[in-house]
Amino acid sequence: MIYLGADHRGYELKEKLKKFLEELGHDHEDMGAYEYNKDDDYPDFAKAVAEKVTSGEGNKGIVVCGSGIGIAIAANKVKGIRAGTATDAKQAKDSVNDEDLNVLALPADFIDEKQAKDIVEAFLDTPFSGIERHVRRVNKIKELEK
Repeated sequence: MIYLGADHRGYELKEKLKKFLEELGHDHEDMGAYEYNKDDDYPDFAKAVAEKVTSGEGNKGIVVCGSGIGIAIAANKVKGIRAGTATDAKQAKDSVNDEDLNVLALPADFIDEKQAKDIVEAFLDTPFSGIERHVRRVNKIKELEK
């Protein structure tokens, strides 16, 4: 399952990505914002998505705010989350391949819809490599959570 969340700056892009995921045939659930509200706070949506991602094997999340940074920081506070911001498809692909990224953070103020779709496709289509050095590094990240 793919879980989506966005604050007011990412709301419009999130809505477009929901339709894109439907076109691709991916199951998804919107964790908010459910309407534009200039006074909402990205940590609320990051938390909602991150908790869902960690609730089941193979879940992924996509979160969107203006910079992509704040919402990634907030998501990373939930144990088991490896969230990162990507501004192009190669960065997203490498982040999943090497770091086993499970929450993609998008910067709505810095990318357009086509870029976002390319990034999302790379995120969803790339498996974790499982290469020993990457497994070792991901395990070291997990140790930091203890």
